[in-house]
Amino acid sequence: MYARRRHVYFAMMGTCIGLFVLAWGVVRLWSVPAAVGMCLVAMVIPPVAAMVANRRGPEDRWWDDPSGDPESDEWWDELDGRKRPR
Repeated sequence: MYARRRHVYFAMMGTCIGLFVLAWGVVRLWSVPAAVGMCLVAMVIPPVAAMVANRRGPEDRWWDDPSGDPESDEWWDELDGRKRPR
């Protein structure tokens, strides 16, 4: 899933750069308001791309990370049915 999120991120960022380049290289010759609109759309893409790239999917096992509290980690390992080496 990490590779899919990475590909989506780069596709979104490529679209963002493409919109900026097309807006001020081509579209502004015909319509400045359309070019500004394209830039406004491109402005929204990077934060959305960052959220897509950094979200955790249902298959990401983030709950396996130790918390740092040995008693709590031992308790959770017991609930999960895992044995931790001492």
